[in-house]
Amino acid sequence: MTKRIKRIGVMTSGGDAPGMNAAIRAVVRACAYYRVECVGFMMGFQGMIDGDYIELNARSVRNIINLGGTFLKSARSKEFLTKEGREKAAANMHEANIDAMILIGGDGTFRGGQIFSAEHNIPVIGVPGTIDNDIFGTHYTIGYDTALNTVIDAVDKIRDTASSHNRLFFVEVMGRDAGFIALNSGIGAGAEEILIPEENLGLDRLLNSLERSRRSGKTSSIVIVSEGDKIGKNVFELAAYVKENLPYYDAKVTVLGHIQRGGSPTCFDRVLASRLCVKAVELALDGQHDIMVGMLNNEVQSIELEKALQSKPTINKDLLRISDILSV
Repeated sequence: MTKRIKRIGVMTSGGDAPGMNAAIRAVVRACAYYRVECVGFMMGFQGMIDGDYIELNARSVRNIINLGGTFLKSARSKEFLTKEGREKAAANMHEANIDAMILIGGDGTFRGGQIFSAEHNIPVIGVPGTIDNDIFGTHYTIGYDTALNTVIDAVDKIRDTASSHNRLFFVEVMGRDAGFIALNSGIGAGAEEILIPEENLGLDRLLNSLERSRRSGKTSSIVIVSEGDKIGKNVFELAAYVKENLPYYDAKVTVLGHIQRGGSPTCFDRVLASRLCVKAVELALDGQHDIMVGMLNNEVQSIELEKALQSKPTINKDLLRISDILSV
């Protein structure tokens, strides 16, 4: 017989993402609706190890749906990587009478949760919260839409300066291993070139594209560069290379950095967080475990954590084709 769930823990881990507070709120209020106690662990897995948690109720999460970041804080815990650290966490889970954990984060969070669950038989359910959108089993992760809109807003402003001074701007966006932010924001912002980790387009192609843009009459250009681009140079080296080979370009660099992880979440991310986390609570109450909730074809669905971790989402190659067509 499945153990009756009376007390659910929730935490955020890894890089923060806009919409995490909306996600926590949805977990807490879903628990309140189903008359289940809810506990929030501070600083991710480290809070589990330290026994640092707070009791949460429906009023504890008022007025946070619009806030960026995570009020439960987040951290990467080296101690949790050790068996001894996970044993401490498990002891605290049992002492706090936690029947199931909802983990909001990315693949590192899910991997830690999967190992922890296997070792200590504590059910875990993952909710994808990362701006990179690099989790298999969901078309969208919490925070991704907000990050895209942040990039678009910044690039629109940069284009004003690029046009005013006839400049070429290289804009680096986040995405160490995934080019979703770069590809979609590049199309949305009308970038002339988009460089992503999944496609090594090569330096010659970049130079040819910029030369073609100049000959077509363009006086300014925007190149969106994912931080994990495999072209072989970082964004500053890339700008210097272009200056050396195309000296008529006045090339500048802007690294957007962590502004992409902050800010008030968009309506899309607030609704996504709400839908995913209500479902996560319901699945926990149903005795489900070691699964992740995701959004596929506008329906909330679940996938085994192992499957989510073993696979990677793929770039839509048609978007690359569209980008080429629109950059003429």
